[in-house]
Amino acid sequence: MRKAAVAGVGLGVLIGALAQAGEVRCLTVKDYLDKMKAGWIGQMAGVGWGGPTEFRSKGKIIPEDKMPKWNPGLINQFNQDDIYVEMTFLRTLEEHGFDAPIRQAGIDFANSGYPLWHANKAGRDNLRRGIAPPDSGHPQFNSHADDIDYQIESDYSGLIAPGLPQVAIELGEKFGRLMNYGDGLYGGQLFGGMYAEAFFESDPVKIVEAGLKCIPAGSQYAECIRDVLAWHKESPKDWVETWKRVNEKYQENADYRKASCNKGDFNIDAKINGAYVVMGVLYGERDLDQTIIISTRCGQDSDCNPSSSAGVVFTTVGFEKLPDKFKSALNPEGKFSHTPYNFPTLIAVCEKLARQAVVRAGGKIEKDAKGEETFLIPVQAPKPTALEQCWTPGPVANSRFTDEEMAKITAPGGARGMKEAAEKFAPGWMVANCGDAEAPGLRAEWGGKRNVLVTHPLNQTNACVLSRKVEVPPLKKTTVRLVVGHDPRGDWELIVRADNREILRKEVGKSTAYGGWLEARADLSAYGGRTVLVELLNSANGWRFETGFWAKIDIVSE
Repeated sequence: MRKAAVAGVGLGVLIGALAQAGEVRCLTVKDYLDKMKAGWIGQMAGVGWGGPTEFRSKGKIIPEDKMPKWNPGLINQFNQDDIYVEMTFLRTLEEHGFDAPIRQAGIDFANSGYPLWHANKAGRDNLRRGIAPPDSGHPQFNSHADDIDYQIESDYSGLIAPGLPQVAIELGEKFGRLMNYGDGLYGGQLFGGMYAEAFFESDPVKIVEAGLKCIPAGSQYAECIRDVLAWHKESPKDWVETWKRVNEKYQENADYRKASCNKGDFNIDAKINGAYVVMGVLYGERDLDQTIIISTRCGQDSDCNPSSSAGVVFTTVGFEKLPDKFKSALNPEGKFSHTPYNFPTLIAVCEKLARQAVVRAGGKIEKDAKGEETFLIPVQAPKPTALEQCWTPGPVANSRFTDEEMAKITAPGGARGMKEAAEKFAPGWMVANCGDAEAPGLRAEWGGKRNVLVTHPLNQTNACVLSRKVEVPPLKKTTVRLVVGHDPRGDWELIVRADNREILRKEVGKSTAYGGWLEARADLSAYGGRTVLVELLNSANGWRFETGFWAKIDIVSE
């Protein structure tokens, strides 16, 4: 490890004193900002370039002639889950500090409004149901706990912790456990460690080795990364040969897919996708294009993987030295989905948090004779947390949110948020089993109509249900009158039930909803003189854009 040395006699004396107590590293704030900005650009470039290939190639290498072409406009990736989720974590740190409790992190994540999948979605669903962290990411409650999710959104943890791998580990323990466990968590801690090292080291092998020190050596994830390092050493110019060996062991061998949420060709397990990230870092040899191309052509999650490998390598280069093709079309005003950040405000909050991280770790921020600020960063030896694996998990924490904490979970699609939206839209109606895809809630306008309630089935077998008890007057014709719409890309089944008996079923789609809207009526007259439970179901119909849009719900007696 290098001893810090900077210009300026006074500062040099200070560094000498720190060096006697233990090694320090120095990084000018200017250089930090340059490298941190490049790290974010790398993520955006990687996910944009690889985006069209995502999960199009499973267990196969993408042919060279099928690799998409880069164009500068692809840099504007403001709606990608492997980027916008990080913003939620940054916001928690910005508002509550590095000592924010994990339960606060869980509440903030539960209140996020963007679409999610796999471990992220399962973890957020758990949080919204009251299962507090760390149980929200435990395999007993989350069947996706070994998936890639925290891995793809862990980049922030190293970008705000230059030279501080232990900070990246601790951030994983706070945010990674919201949705992941075991190898699913370790991937993010390894990535955070690689980013933390990339501010000081340019050798790809040393960067990967630094990340490896951040996770338990006995984990399958660590075994996977050691394999890639060894196979790279044996075949330093032949990434295809290493890909074959990775595929044979981590795709085809069931012993390395014990907790995979899918046992077929589709593989979103953290290990194999982490291997593809590391392959891009190693075999790309700091060639920015090749780093992205290799991680993309490895297949599987082939937009998230090049995003991470490019983020690490771009960090080593710095923003000012990046080719213009990766910077020229950046829209500085573009907002990352469901976050308060555009690119300039993102950079500002990362600088703010990095300053806090350095001081909190025992470092200093000093100025030289010219007024240039420098981080004096104590050298950290990473201490991985205890080994755990998803297929032999430890006990759950029996952690549940209190009523007071649940009252703070108000996101669209969350239990309280949807309850309030339904009550405002149609007083007396209750909502249950609402999934979080496509940002459910109450919208001021949609499809040419105002005040529209948006719902989504919880999953393929559990419909979202709107319900209320209705007193049906005798001797009158009573009907449920609905105006419902659909996503132009899909359809859904509208089902109306009275006392658990189906009285109407209609497809809501292009063939039935003219102009995007369907008017439907269900007769309740047979229940005259009784109080019945009326249920309106937004039910799945093929599981493709099943969002329900409700413009009117009325009970009319005449």
